Amino acid sequence: MATTPGPLGEFLRPQRARLTPADVGLPDVGGRRVKGLRREEVAVLAGVSADYYTRLEQGRERTPSAQVVDALCTALRLGPDAREHAFRLARLTPASQPVPGPVSPELLQLMDAFPHAAAYVTDPGFQILAANTTARALLGPSQLTLGAFDFLFLDAGARTYFADWNHVARAAVSAIRLAAGFATPHPAVLPLIARMHAGSPEFATFWEDHTVAGLSLTEKVINHPEVGQMTLTYQTLDVREAPGQQLTVATAPSGTASADALALLGSLEATRTSHP
Repeated sequence: MATTPGPLGEFLRPQRARLTPADVGLPDVGGRRVKGLRREEVAVLAGVSADYYTRLEQGRERTPSAQVVDALCTALRLGPDAREHAFRLARLTPASQPVPGPVSPELLQLMDAFPHAAAYVTDPGFQILAANTTARALLGPSQLTLGAFDFLFLDAGARTYFADWNHVARAAVSAIRLAAGFATPHPAVLPLIARMHAGSPEFATFWEDHTVAGLSLTEKVINHPEVGQMTLTYQTLDVREAPGQQLTVATAPSGTASADALALLGSLEATRTSHP
């Protein structure tokens, strides 16, 4: 009795048909009866046997491991959305957290277009990859150098900077636990967790709570050394074209003292940059 390809097999076939040997760095040897890569070529790129890959496409193998699906997605040059879709078809979750590359020029341009907001980009280890003028003034040298997480738990100044340090710290621990949930987390995540366990008793206590949630929308009260207290709304968004990067934007309602203070910070930083 013939088997049906199944959802994953039906998905894999057109993905390899979209690629040529030149796309993946392979020599184009011999005539091709079908468009795109041969099954054997995909198998070589993914590090699996040709027979196993054939069984996947034909539906005779329906329970690939996360590592196999991860390797196939890489071999087939799948983008973030297609990658997630492949894992869903295989009834799996992604095996690894993507390692983000540099912040794109388009995103940097977008961040600079927020003159009255602090916008910055972080990686899964909470290192700050880029920040606009207002964000540089808001975050200050310690956060920009250490990273947001190290500043929060290992710099004594964070207890003054965040009016509700306990709430901010718990939310951050929840987010880093989510990042650690991948089978192969981002390379910075596990060392960061070990560093926090070694340096912060509060982190160890919060970690045992096992709350898991990503950063989304929250309000923070900041005691800034230059402009005083501000109440800001922070919204954190995934950067779709660079999985692993997150864009955080801090704003205040127009016409409020916090909005005026944030705008003043941006002006001060712009002046410092123009006249060092």
